[in-house]
Amino acid sequence: MPSRHIALALLVVAIWGSNFVVIDIGVADVPPTVLLAVRFVVVLFPALLLVPRPVVPWRDVVAVGAFMSLGQFSLLYTALALGMPAGLASLVLQAQVVLTVVAAALTLRERPNGRQLAGVLIGAVGLGVVALGRTEATPALGLLLVVAAATSWAIGNVAARRAASRATSTPTATGGLSMTVWSATVVPVPLFALAMLTEGPAAVADAVMHPTAAAVLSTLYTAWLATLVGYGIWNTLLARYPASAVVPFAMLVPVVGTTVGWLVQGEVPGLWEITGGVVLLLGVAVTTLRRGRPRRARPGGRTAFPAGTGARPPGRQQT
Repeated sequence: MPSRHIALALLVVAIWGSNFVVIDIGVADVPPTVLLAVRFVVVLFPALLLVPRPVVPWRDVVAVGAFMSLGQFSLLYTALALGMPAGLASLVLQAQVVLTVVAAALTLRERPNGRQLAGVLIGAVGLGVVALGRTEATPALGLLLVVAAATSWAIGNVAARRAASRATSTPTATGGLSMTVWSATVVPVPLFALAMLTEGPAAVADAVMHPTAAAVLSTLYTAWLATLVGYGIWNTLLARYPASAVVPFAMLVPVVGTTVGWLVQGEVPGLWEITGGVVLLLGVAVTTLRRGRPRRARPGGRTAFPAGTGARPPGRQQT
C-alpha cells in the first residue's frame, strides 16, 4: 500500500477514534435517540438523491441498517449518555471483530479456523477482565450496552456479507457509499418514534428546533466526517486492497479514542480496564492478522467482508 493510502487509512482512524468523544459531548445536551435520528437524517440528505441504491433485495438493506446502524448506534449513544467513558467504549466496541466470527459460524455456517477460535477466546477473556475490573466511573449498564452494540455490529457484518453474496449485478453492488447511505433509511423513523414515547413531543421538538452548538457540531462531525468521509475512504481502500491489509488499521481506533478521551475529558481508565482492553485487542489481532504478505486485490474484484475482520463498515469501526 503506497504512503498516500496509508495516510488516508490513518486519517480514517483519527476521525473514528475522535468520534466517541464527539458523540459523548453531543449526548450531554440532547437525548441520545434524538441526536442519533438527526445524525442519520443529515447522512441521508442529499446523499440519498445522489447515490444509487445497492442492487440487492430490500430485506438485505433493512437487515444491515437495523443491526449495523440502528442497533449498534442506539445502544452506543445510550451507553455514553449513561456515563460510559468514551475512550473505554472505543476499546470495548472492538469486541465486534471476535463476535463476528461467532455470528458467522452460527448463521452462515462458516467454520472458524484455529487462529480465529484462539482470538475469540482471548477476546472473551479481555472483556471479562474489563467487566470484573471496572472502576466506579464505568457504569455496569453502560458497559453491558456497549457489548450489546458490538454484538449488533457483528450481526450487521454478517448481514452485509450475506448481501454481498446475493449481489445480482456489479461487484460494487453492495459496497461503499451505496449500502452505507441506503441502509441508513432504517434509522430515523424508529428513533424519532421512540424519542416521542420516552422524551415527549415537546422535548423532541425543542431539541430539534433549538439545538446547542455542541449538538450541531457533534451531528455534523458524526454524519459528514465519521460516516460519509470515513466510510467513503475506508470502502475505497477495501476495494483496492485485501481486507487483511486494510482492516488492521482499525485496531488503532481505540488507541486514538482512549487518548482523545484522556486529553479532552480527563478520562483515565483503571489498571484492570487497560489490561482487559489490551487483552481484547490482542484477541482482535489474532483474529484478523494473517501470516504472509497480502496480495494486492485484483482491479474490479468483489470487495469481500470476511467474517471476523469487521471489514464492513465498521463500523460502521463504524461510529
